[in-house]
Amino acid sequence: MRKWILGLTVFGSMALASAASASSAATLTAQARPCIADLVVSMDQFSTLKTALMEAGLVDTFKDRSARFTVFAPTNDAFAKVPKETLDTLLGNKEWLTRVLTYHVVKGTVGSASVVRQKNGLLTLQGEKIEVMAGDGVMLNDAKLLQADVYACNGVVHVIDSVLLPQEVVDALGAQ
Repeated sequence: MRKWILGLTVFGSMALASAASASSAATLTAQARPCIADLVVSMDQFSTLKTALMEAGLVDTFKDRSARFTVFAPTNDAFAKVPKETLDTLLGNKEWLTRVLTYHVVKGTVGSASVVRQKNGLLTLQGEKIEVMAGDGVMLNDAKLLQADVYACNGVVHVIDSVLLPQEVVDALGAQ
């Protein structure tokens, strides 16, 4: 009986050590990944997004390794679809720019499999919801999901083909 208990104790200790090692490996892998801000800065397709994050003062927010975000990142081509006058207005108005950028962000890490199950939309940091439509591809409002599940140390990035504009900013721009 003692040998059986000793064997069980040794086996249990090895199992715990193995689980701790696997957990540590997963943590190290996540920590070895660049943060969302570093991903955006390092990829040429996001140079306009990089500029916008810098203008809004949000770069450090997306470098925070303890935070968890899901970012729907518009490419340079997405920003090119925005009329130049509108883009210049947004880049010149930190409050509106921050609202637009935080409309592209959901708290927590939401992988693509979870995104498509959000029938009631995704609540953004800005406060409004993004509508999700899955069918022949995935649409977020009027933006098409181009690339999903680019994991970072502090969340996940999904690449989209259009800039998402919250209704409050659309209304404000229209009132000008």
